[in-house]
Amino acid sequence: MPAYNIRISIAKLRLDLYDGNKLVRSYPVALGKIATATPRGDFTIINKVPYPNSYPGGPLSVFGTYWLGLSKPHYGIHGTNNPSSIGKYVSHGCIRMYNQDVNALAKLVPIGTPVRIRQQ
Repeated sequence: MPAYNIRISIAKLRLDLYDGNKLVRSYPVALGKIATATPRGDFTIINKVPYPNSYPGGPLSVFGTYWLGLSKPHYGIHGTNNPSSIGKYVSHGCIRMYNQDVNALAKLVPIGTPVRIRQQ
């Protein structure tokens, strides 16, 4: 079974998925603006929620099609209803992804997956 871990680079606006030390996928993300910076540190995914605060077939919430909650309360990796924001520092600290990317990530990583957020 793969031993996935996620590494997020604040400087590069990228989320990298590793299987052990092997890079499997790399995704562009949006991160926190200066006033609400994305927290640095080591966390884990503690829950996975499809269509958070909306419903399939209905309008998407700001969290897009998936929420992967982090062990830091109120922070997560999630989709978006504003795809033009990806690649920018615009969120309230969460890690925002294109919906198709967060859906693919959610299928791969189990609850308990380590998430490391660093400046580089």
